[in-house]
Amino acid sequence: MNKLNKNESVPKDSLIDKYCALAVEKGATEAKLVSPGSVETAAWVRWKCRFGCPAYGQGHCCPPDTPTPDETRKLLDCYQRAILFHLQVPQSTVPEERKLLGKTFRKLHRMLVKLEGELFKEGYYKAFLFLAGPCRMCKECGKLKGEPCSMMGTARPAMEACGIDVFQTARNNGYTIDTLHDKSETQNTYCLMMVD
Repeated sequence: MNKLNKNESVPKDSLIDKYCALAVEKGATEAKLVSPGSVETAAWVRWKCRFGCPAYGQGHCCPPDTPTPDETRKLLDCYQRAILFHLQVPQSTVPEERKLLGKTFRKLHRMLVKLEGELFKEGYYKAFLFLAGPCRMCKECGKLKGEPCSMMGTARPAMEACGIDVFQTARNNGYTIDTLHDKSETQNTYCLMMVD
């Protein structure tokens, strides 16, 4: 397989364009066809999960149960096309509003998982989705009770959990992403669908 570098153009596909538009219609802020070569992986990303995220080791879709950056790079190099989804979600410090935001993320994530399934049915049999942040499919992950994942059909790891530098990947593709100063600021998050 010929790997595309981050500056090469991606083969266009009207069906993929249709699914990008559908994702926006269903709640994504933007969706763009990108080169897998523009997706950055780095060892430091999982270190930030391990030493800084309170969810580390608490879920089946979090490190250390996710692929390493090297394994992720090998996966990315199997593809010529990917879709980068931009999800812009206003934040809040009010507890009731924060619960609603969690539901919004769950809804968006479920929509993207369904989109992965639709792409598979259209013949893109390699379609695979990376989500954003800790898995939100269940209210409490079974891992904490020593149980297997009850949502294996829909649970997907986050980009950062697999060693993807989300900040640089977004910037490589013309998106804005900055660190936030407090929990009331609008959050720009990204999800990645490997297509081919």
